[in-house]
Amino acid sequence: MPAKKEKSTKKEAKNKYLVIVESPAKSKTINKILGKSYKVLASMGHIIDLPLSKMGIDFDKDFEPEYVVMKGRKKYLTSIKKEAKGADTIYLAADPDREGEAICWHLKNQLSKVKGNICRVSFDEITKRAVSNAFKDPRELDMNKIDAQQARRVMDRIVGYSISPLLWKKITRGLSAGRVQSVAVKLIVEREEDIRKFKPQEYWSLDAILNKIDASEEDPDFTAKLVKYKGEKIQISDETTISKMVKAIEKEKFIVKDISHKEKKSYPRSPYTTSVLQQDAFNKLNFSASKTMSIAQKLYEGIELGDDDSVGLITYMRTDSVRISDDARDEAKQYILDNYGEKYYPEKPNEYKSKKRAQEAHEAVRPTLNLRSPGDIKQYLSEDEFKLYNLIWKRFVSSQMTSALFSVLSINIDAGEYRFRAGGGRLVFDGFLRPYRDDGEKSKEIEEIPPLQEKEQLDLKKLLPDQHFTKPPPRYTDASLVKMLEEMGIGRPSTYAPIIRTIMHRNYIKRMAKSLQPTDLGELVNKLLMESFPDVLDYEFTAKMEDELDNIEDGKVKWVAVLKEFYSSFSKTLEKAQKKMSDVKKQVLETDQVCPECGKPMVVKWGRRGQFLSCSDFPTCKYAQSITTGVKCPSEECDGELVERKSRRGAFYGCTKYPKCTYTNRNLPSADDSAQSKDQSVEE
Repeated sequence: MPAKKEKSTKKEAKNKYLVIVESPAKSKTINKILGKSYKVLASMGHIIDLPLSKMGIDFDKDFEPEYVVMKGRKKYLTSIKKEAKGADTIYLAADPDREGEAICWHLKNQLSKVKGNICRVSFDEITKRAVSNAFKDPRELDMNKIDAQQARRVMDRIVGYSISPLLWKKITRGLSAGRVQSVAVKLIVEREEDIRKFKPQEYWSLDAILNKIDASEEDPDFTAKLVKYKGEKIQISDETTISKMVKAIEKEKFIVKDISHKEKKSYPRSPYTTSVLQQDAFNKLNFSASKTMSIAQKLYEGIELGDDDSVGLITYMRTDSVRISDDARDEAKQYILDNYGEKYYPEKPNEYKSKKRAQEAHEAVRPTLNLRSPGDIKQYLSEDEFKLYNLIWKRFVSSQMTSALFSVLSINIDAGEYRFRAGGGRLVFDGFLRPYRDDGEKSKEIEEIPPLQEKEQLDLKKLLPDQHFTKPPPRYTDASLVKMLEEMGIGRPSTYAPIIRTIMHRNYIKRMAKSLQPTDLGELVNKLLMESFPDVLDYEFTAKMEDELDNIEDGKVKWVAVLKEFYSSFSKTLEKAQKKMSDVKKQVLETDQVCPECGKPMVVKWGRRGQFLSCSDFPTCKYAQSITTGVKCPSEECDGELVERKSRRGAFYGCTKYPKCTYTNRNLPSADDSAQSKDQSVEE
């Protein structure tokens, strides 16, 4: 018996402390840092939330939320409670943001009946130094952060659970509306409307190919652009005008008016914030916002690095701050001095200012310390993990380096009353560009210009008129939408990726190549919401609500007061909308097609995926089909047509003869496309 008791005592000593995080990957990394005295469990995110089956808010008791254990999460809570009973101290270590603070608060409320000694620890990076320091200095829960999260959650529930039933009633069941997501859809719809209204305008440019009159074989031809006529900026709108100009200019002498040499600095950019990381990852790596954040989460939570076990490679990836710690600055300085030399480190460390609305609760997104170069750990990373880590690493290191220096040449050339301009630049010192150049990235090629003198006459080789047309504003991409949301103060670092993911899942927008385009359903829902809830979809109103949530977190205002002000206006708007919102269900569009099953006319109706054809004798006859695009299937020996479909990978076009014909394409082919288009096929 004594031997058994001693064994039991040792086991209890091993798990003296219980630590709770959100994910298994994070728990694995932290467990290895803390050692055997700590048991680290994952809550798998939120365990407690509002009920799915009802509003879950008591409006008569100051918007008191009704919290319940989420479906499928009870087993995690039971396991945590069981482990909590035997622990001396419980540490709540969810992410250092509002959501993480709320997760910890809900867990504390559940565990306080089991164990009284509960602490909160938080860290911006999962490294031995950061985690150890956090556990040396545990803190109380931040109720201001928790109240800010509650306010957002309750406000979004009120909007969603009030407007969504209206959409079910007026369009079709299964639709939903979110407070911030609906504003993002509005942006995309308005851009599409601008594109439709756009009328291209013709304009012309004129280049002159020139060289020295006594040019040698080493003197290259160079290009000069027409920029002014009689000292004024020139606009050429038609072919007749440009033809007259060409004839007039051909008779003139080309004389070098003046030459200027300037040195121009190119300054390093700040370390990444969440939004800029998402933009760069989209533009440089073709990663969607969701993909970027998913990979960043893995890099933050920990990667196995051979004998070093699991290590967090980047700091917390949801941030609007550009500041870095003194330790990070010192380590970057040492790396730059050791690898590039003194001339690459500035006399005074670079300082960066965050944007006006930034909360600066965390550091910028940067590599953790010790500063591991991408090449040293490439073998332990997947291809996409390496690409993103490399992007973050280069941005951070370069942000601490000296400016790059360019020599810029500008030459004004007169041909009578016409002014042409030629120019170029040469990299004199690469500075912060060095890490990028070492990685194989090349500077833009600059056209060579032979040595010229003022008043020198040049030889006109050729005039090249070129026709252009103005282009419509581009559709939003993940990158440009995130940038616009940030500039307008809509959403926060943790919400950009979920916003895009949610409106795509609801089939309100679709991804066409890299662009985000509204679906017919998205445009319809936006139209109805704009008619009935213009204030809720107002950009300034939405940005103001984000500021109010920040004020709650800063302790400047109480969360109930913010909700009362919001609801007093929203409830009146909702009451009007319930009476006046257009009823699309009753707007049946007849067609000349007949039902192949019963012979009755087919009509156009709305569903969760947009418009479709339905038998007019529904529900007696339940035949329905997708609306075709009018484009024949390019597959050989197939008489089907293409219809738009949707899969987990996004929108695509498929044949009506599926599964007999499996043709698919991300883009709608033209009528003369052949079966060779299968090169772009997709999987459902």
